[in-house]
Amino acid sequence: MAGLYLIPPALNSKSQPPPLFDGTTRLYINVTCPYAQRVWSARNIKGLSQIQIVPIDLQDRPAWYKEKVYPPNKVPALEHNGKVIGESMDLLDYLENNFEGAKLSPTDPAKIEAANELLKYTDTFTKSLFIALTKPEPEVAQEAGPALDYLENALGKFADGPFFLGEFSVVDIAYGPFVERFQIAYPVLKNYDITADRPKLLKWIQELHKIDAYAETKADPEEIVETYKRILVYFAK
Repeated sequence: MAGLYLIPPALNSKSQPPPLFDGTTRLYINVTCPYAQRVWSARNIKGLSQIQIVPIDLQDRPAWYKEKVYPPNKVPALEHNGKVIGESMDLLDYLENNFEGAKLSPTDPAKIEAANELLKYTDTFTKSLFIALTKPEPEVAQEAGPALDYLENALGKFADGPFFLGEFSVVDIAYGPFVERFQIAYPVLKNYDITADRPKLLKWIQELHKIDAYAETKADPEEIVETYKRILVYFAK
């Protein structure tokens, strides 16, 4: 199983492309990208060792990636059956509907409804937390609080486990990469603990990181902080 988690070095502008469209299924990622982490972790959790991981250096992207693989020039992207598709949420659906392995979508009607609501909220959540990160420290709690409280309340809806739907699901994969980054960045950059007075959120993070197939995709904390520092510099311009 360990081989499922091993990934090669990132390809950059000096790297040659893999033998594209040769029948191999490839998932193009970057190890610091939360959108890529969603699909990468889903691939691991579903046990899809046949999907080859191809890391791309986003700071020094190979020209062939945009020209021959994925014109939007972003990650994640999946090369499968002679075509390439992207967008993390679309790819989570694609993995669920086109591959075997652990099922990540709920079947209970109440959980389906809750999942749909939570998945629709992901963009609102990440936008709110990104905006709050650009605010002065005294304003951070007011800006970030409502979105974090939304998650805290959602985590209390089902009693059959610590995850959003009780049992682990695609919803946890959708939020995990972003929450883990905010949990690391906010205390360092804004002196704010996103889990303070949110015990269910803290418990959820702890339980999520006990899943090896997910934990193996976690980004380096120092890299996360440096990434968010660059984001703040960008917004300050």
